[in-house]
Amino acid sequence: MKMLAAPATVLALWAVSAQASTTDDIAKRLEPVGQVCVQGQECKGMEVAASVGGGAAKTPDEIIAKHCNACHGTGLLGAPKIGDAADWKKRADKEGGTAAGLAKVALAGLNAMPPKGTCSDCEVKDLEGAIQKMSGLK
Repeated sequence: MKMLAAPATVLALWAVSAQASTTDDIAKRLEPVGQVCVQGQECKGMEVAASVGGGAAKTPDEIIAKHCNACHGTGLLGAPKIGDAADWKKRADKEGGTAAGLAKVALAGLNAMPPKGTCSDCEVKDLEGAIQKMSGLK
């Protein structure tokens, strides 16, 4: 009888530890994947994300590579291609002849292009710099 007690005890301890591990795993899988924070209110755990996401200087090349190249690199859906000065000039003439005029259009979006061309944290000056770089316009 004593010989059966030892394996039974080991089996019982293993079952308890396996259950604890499973419960922890389940709790971890049920954790929310994110949280909503309201500007001006404390949002624990989001300090790093907030500081990483905003305020970083963006160069025109970075903006173009990340947000513009997919459409303007190929002319997708009629977008003016990077370096096609004639097409950019024709479009700019409708908006005052400058990259600044086109940046105002880009701010609101045009046809298939969403507002700010998917660069939600870009300002008008950022868009203007990217348009100047893509088009050669001032």
